[in-house]
Amino acid sequence: MLDDRLTVDEIFEAIDNGEIIEQYTGDKPFPSCLLYGRVNNRHIHVVCALPEHAEILIIITTYIPDPDKWINFKIRRK
Repeated sequence: MLDDRLTVDEIFEAIDNGEIIEQYTGDKPFPSCLLYGRVNNRHIHVVCALPEHAEILIIITTYIPDPDKWINFKIRRK
């Protein structure tokens, strides 16, 4: 987040308006997912978890995706 100079407001907007592009159901201690959002003409990825037993969202990491590793920032290049 800091390396990519993402603001908290940008992260929240990406979460609010983004879409889940990958799900990691086997992650521990909670299943997590990768969200894609576009904010202020920037592509943002947010990895987060939503525990079933609590009304919280855990943000694990967030970053600007490398275009060489993603197709349209939503599909991993193989």
